[in-house]
Amino acid sequence: MTPLDPLDRELGQERTHHDACRAALAAMTEGAGVRVGHGENAFASGADAEVLGYQLRSWAKELRQLPEGPLFFGRLDFDTSADDGHGGQSYHIGRRRIAEHPSAPPLVIDWRAPVSRRFYQASTRAPQGVAVRRRFGWAPGSLGAAEDLTGLEDEYLTAGEATGTGAILAGEIERPRVGPMRDIAATIQPEQDDLVRSGLGRSICVQGAPGTGKTAVGLHRAAYLLYACPQRIQRRGLLVLGPNRTFLSYISEVLPALGELDIRQSTVDEEIVRGTRGREVRAVDEAAAAAVKHDVRMAEVLRRALYGRVARPLNSLAIREGSYTWRLSESELAGIVAAVRTEAPPYAVGRERVRSRAVRVIQLQAEGRAGAVNSAWLQKITRARPVKEYVDAVWPRVAPEEVLAELFTDPEALAAAADGILGPDERKALLWTKPPRSWKSAKWSAADLVLLDEVSGLIEHPEGYGHIVVDEAQDLSPMQCRAIARRAAFGSLTVLGDLAQGTTPWAARGWPAQLAHLGKPDAAVVPLTTGFRVPAALVAVANRLLGALDVDVPEGQSLRGGGELAYRRAATPGELAGAVVDAVRAALGREGSVGVIAADRDVPALRADLAAAGLDPAASEDPAAGARLAVLPATLAKGLEYDHVVAVEPAAIAAAEDRGLHRLYVVLTRAVSGLEIVHSGPLPEALVPQG
Repeated sequence: MTPLDPLDRELGQERTHHDACRAALAAMTEGAGVRVGHGENAFASGADAEVLGYQLRSWAKELRQLPEGPLFFGRLDFDTSADDGHGGQSYHIGRRRIAEHPSAPPLVIDWRAPVSRRFYQASTRAPQGVAVRRRFGWAPGSLGAAEDLTGLEDEYLTAGEATGTGAILAGEIERPRVGPMRDIAATIQPEQDDLVRSGLGRSICVQGAPGTGKTAVGLHRAAYLLYACPQRIQRRGLLVLGPNRTFLSYISEVLPALGELDIRQSTVDEEIVRGTRGREVRAVDEAAAAAVKHDVRMAEVLRRALYGRVARPLNSLAIREGSYTWRLSESELAGIVAAVRTEAPPYAVGRERVRSRAVRVIQLQAEGRAGAVNSAWLQKITRARPVKEYVDAVWPRVAPEEVLAELFTDPEALAAAADGILGPDERKALLWTKPPRSWKSAKWSAADLVLLDEVSGLIEHPEGYGHIVVDEAQDLSPMQCRAIARRAAFGSLTVLGDLAQGTTPWAARGWPAQLAHLGKPDAAVVPLTTGFRVPAALVAVANRLLGALDVDVPEGQSLRGGGELAYRRAATPGELAGAVVDAVRAALGREGSVGVIAADRDVPALRADLAAAGLDPAASEDPAAGARLAVLPATLAKGLEYDHVVAVEPAAIAAAEDRGLHRLYVVLTRAVSGLEIVHSGPLPEALVPQG
């Protein structure tokens, strides 16, 4: 019998360990279900029983819904001389803790556990007691079986062996991708790990060049905070905000893969609709009107419009009770209103303060005349018609829609609220050309809903979250930022973005002002410039655009050499479709996904041309569909990635909107392996092949 090669022997032992992990996970899943089914909470009572039952059901659900895949991706072997309790120990690191039973030593340590941090941070310069760091290579199993362990790679840290991007790590980063975004738990780099493990009380802003993993960092930070601060997060909730549904579909499997199933993922617009009682977008603004509505100056206009409804009382207040009448003079009532105005509470709170303070004055009169009063008497006075009429006169109840509709239909009301803030042309852009019969029948635009959310927040503070992850934050308007700030007033933020990828008319030019609008002016801005996704050749061509983008960001770099950059020119516009078909055929001859990205108006024709050529493009842009070939408009490309990108007519993409060069920068940085630029017209100057 031929003796086993040492590597084969190690692989065999690790496969055996993985089999044990698989069996333990199955037992954990079955055990969780049994404990729920058999009522392990039978000895608890009341609310305790409900809480325990909910926790067990949630645990069972999470275990059942864990995606298939390797149960560990790394191992730490500690030096025997380590004096921190880990000396001589070995730990397998994975996406979820696995043990044969709750009190048994874990077979797999959760990647978020404190000891796991050394997997990402240890180095030859600072081994942190780690003698060997091992990474595992996996490959898809045959006939749909689970992935097979195919290799391992060891770094001997205390022995001073040089470390770097080994073959397994590089292979995992560069692995061809089809379908939704994958997690990066196996490949987190030290600078990313520092951000992921930032404490709950800290707000951070990640300025990330394309391919630096900023989105993955934000999602992994969300998973880490749920692990490290479960009770604080569960009390207030955690929210992930993305730019659109296509993007959210793309990232949808990352958090479930990390064992987190119950995190709200939404767009800013959807969250605002939710905050405005489900108001639908039924109108479209002209560009001039949208620009004014998204401007931060509108916040003061709306505040004036709302609090301008607060009035000085015109009469005294008298409440007759039997043969006696309780009275408050006009000056006393005015003093109450003025004092509450000075305190600047939310509008609804101010209304109730005016009511309660008027009642309090009457109560003091009554107690001075007849002694203590009971709660029934107080309720009677509070509900008395004179009190109600006084409150309605000086601090009227109002709906957000009523405030906004008055501004948009009444030039005098708008002029009063916008005096010294908006110019005549800006006020004219806001006025409705065809006013509705009443505010109840008004049709609202997306920008209107942002303003309604602002007024709603002035009336009553919205429900807040413990933490919010905001992706593509550079594209948010100041008023959208304020909507997020209201929801994070007592929580923290992870702000993700790239100023160079700002494509909206109101996109941020710098982070300090944007963070101030988000309510976190002191958040640290941390740049990520080293990319792991986009290869060097493609980063270089994208960097050539930076000088024309009017933003101060450092050039991106790449840890990955190479990358295929090609140009294909059609002699005439009529031959462009054939050139695109040829480029797509060539890309499909390689491994991985292919994205054809063009100006929005050109997408339907391109999709039809590819279908006619038998290339079967996906019916939609949804990455979750898992199609190899997708055709998508440039406006939906942000945040997505493909192994190969065919960029069609870059000049048309750049000319389609005011910030078209920023949009083109996004398109050029979606490729993981290869980029082919197909065109018939002249290229933007920065993209003309050099040499």
